Amino acid sequence: MKRSKLLFLVPIIAMLIASLGMPVSAQAQSRCSLYVSTSGSDNNPGTFSHPWRKVQKAADTAGPGQTVCVRAGVYKERVKINVTGSASGGPVIFQSYPGETAVLDGTGLSVPSGWGPMVEIDNKSFITIQNFEIRNYRSSAKDHVPIGIFVDGAGDHIELRGNRVHNIETLYKGSEGGDAHGIAVYGTAAPQALTNIVIDNNQLYNLKLGSSESLVVNGNVDGWQITNNLVHDNNNIGIDAIGFEGNSPDPAYDQARNGLIRGNTVYNINSYGNPAYGTDRSADCIYVDGGTKTVIERNVAHNCNIGIELASEHAGKATSLITLRNNFVYNNTEMGIAIGGYDTERGSTQSCVIVNNTLYNNDTRKSYNGELEVQFDVRDNVIKNNIFYANAQKLFISSWSAVMSGNVMDNNLFYTSGGSGIWQWKNVEYNSFAAYQAGTGNDAH
Repeated sequence: MKRSKLLFLVPIIAMLIASLGMPVSAQAQSRCSLYVSTSGSDNNPGTFSHPWRKVQKAADTAGPGQTVCVRAGVYKERVKINVTGSASGGPVIFQSYPGETAVLDGTGLSVPSGWGPMVEIDNKSFITIQNFEIRNYRSSAKDHVPIGIFVDGAGDHIELRGNRVHNIETLYKGSEGGDAHGIAVYGTAAPQALTNIVIDNNQLYNLKLGSSESLVVNGNVDGWQITNNLVHDNNNIGIDAIGFEGNSPDPAYDQARNGLIRGNTVYNINSYGNPAYGTDRSADCIYVDGGTKTVIERNVAHNCNIGIELASEHAGKATSLITLRNNFVYNNTEMGIAIGGYDTERGSTQSCVIVNNTLYNNDTRKSYNGELEVQFDVRDNVIKNNIFYANAQKLFISSWSAVMSGNVMDNNLFYTSGGSGIWQWKNVEYNSFAAYQAGTGNDAH
């Protein structure tokens, strides 16, 4: 903006503020019902002038329609939300005071056996957690699982917005039993689900996760959105939607479903050196492992091991009915997009639609996986209108298993510099586009 225009706007902004009849700080206060401050006391009434000391006091006290504003400072406490909002009264909102950042710091706090969240929402509804920094929570013990924010049980209308979650870490050195999460949503009841879940505009980074995930929905979670998050520099999966792990007591409800993964940026996700994986590079930017009925769109997935994967790790079970569209997937070390089980003991990918994605320079280690890897047991999937831009390896598609049926692959664009590329289908390699078309029946258009 030109300086003259900016100077012209200054008095207008001042007039607008004046017309509201209150200073900016008073406006912030008007959005708050209860207050927490490092200078407060839990014997206080929780007002602006006499705030509480602990966030847990507010989590035991606030009611429907109230907003708890936590003033800037470091709070060394774990918090369990013991109140609930309602459809008629409104949500209970926990947030940093406007313009400030409240920090929940786990330094020196012990992680209990099992799940050990910094913030837990268990069987509650109409709860919002927003604009906190949650950090420095670690365990070196087997099966002690540090989590930044954990939503479990059943409930509805839970929103996690604008939080910064980092340095949540398992330091356990064994190959099994080391786990951690940045944000985890586990539907552990049935038939009641966790529903109307919104995870928006959070940042998750510098997480040491063992065999777990940065941001995950797992089990009986029905109706959820993971949008506009920034997930980066973690040592296992970025975003994951999971089914069939036994987290719901009724297997019929044990799938994350009816979801949306939109507008996220995920990068620098690498499992190499993670004790759970050793030298394997198998961490996805975005993964659906047994989930169903989900749209994945407008995400940027780069510099991970695998860009986006639709698969099921459980034999006889499928990732199904996923629409993967309009994503940009580039510079991932092993492959761009993967579908199907990673070996013949896994499950399948069924009835998924993969359209209008751009894949560029994936398989940077040139391990012969290519831009798209079609693995074990893929059925009735549609792969159309994608752009495949292969690197110097020139491999567009790798496909080592002949166990597939009913798939449609057409209208895709293929490019590599310096001559023809390579297509593999059902473990047969084709070194020209015409040979690939003739041998597979794919991409007739």
